[in-house]
Amino acid sequence: MILGLAVLAAAAGGYMQHRGEAPTATGAALVGRQLPDLTLPDLDGKLHRLSDYRGRRVLLNLWASWCKPCLQEMPSLAHAQEEFGDHAPIVVGIAMDDPLRARAFLAAHPANYPILLGRLSPPSTSLALGNMGEMLPYSVLIDADGQVLATHAGAIPAAQLRQWFGPARREP
Repeated sequence: MILGLAVLAAAAGGYMQHRGEAPTATGAALVGRQLPDLTLPDLDGKLHRLSDYRGRRVLLNLWASWCKPCLQEMPSLAHAQEEFGDHAPIVVGIAMDDPLRARAFLAAHPANYPILLGRLSPPSTSLALGNMGEMLPYSVLIDADGQVLATHAGAIPAAQLRQWFGPARREP
């Protein structure tokens, strides 16, 4: 009986600790902060710093060739990039995948936005961008000064995508 109570107490403690960490799992901890200045290669191996995109809003979208929701979301991102044009955030895809698989997928299904290769080994690019659960797809919206405006785990709903791609709101 004592052993049973000890196991129950340990389980309850673990649950409470996990419950207390839930906001971090969504990337909410990054909102309002400066984006980490990561350097990632493109498909040709050329290095790009995320800070190179300053001066324009950016939508970072982490995906993988094996992730069905990611592949369903990519045409919506490409369409939004075309529809909203220069006033919208630039989409930057970050493939959290084996580079050969990402290249093969993109050869068959080209994207109209830049694709970078994320770091898979610890600390992964996904973790560095606040995706503690490493769920894909995962998106981070950044303002022109490099501050994180929002994060989203899972495919972005159409209404939210339209809101993110709409005109930037200015402070009075």
